[in-house]
Amino acid sequence: MKTRKDSLGFLLADVSRLMRHAFRQRLEGSSLTLAQARALIYVSRHEGMRQVELADMLEIQPISLARLIDQLAAAKLVERRADPADRRAYQLFLRPAAAAHLAAIEQVATAIRADALAGINKQQADTLLFALNTMRDNLTTLPRRNAREKPE
Repeated sequence: MKTRKDSLGFLLADVSRLMRHAFRQRLEGSSLTLAQARALIYVSRHEGMRQVELADMLEIQPISLARLIDQLAAAKLVERRADPADRRAYQLFLRPAAAAHLAAIEQVATAIRADALAGINKQQADTLLFALNTMRDNLTTLPRRNAREKPE
């Protein structure tokens, strides 16, 4: 019987699913859900971003994000501020209480990363991270490149 190799897309999706599952399991007992933790991480990386931008990054509908941000705001972890450039939009900022939650999230992420990279040496791990970052950058710029290269 012929053995099939997994495609790159399948492997990436499978590893991502398994890492989310491990994260969800280790986050049990926390006051945060996985969705809330992801939103908090993105806000910490892009403080001042608009809600619609965060919804795009999380690949969820703006109405779903609004409920998620309502929960984080009620827990005093984030705050909305009116966007000075667009009075209809809100920007998102961390509140001081978010620091402890972000530290706990980082601890869980570090443990999962160690589990995922078990048996992989530092050079291999560095190469993997470099390749994944390059792939992300390539795919992030792809729509702009395609628009420039498109014949008129």
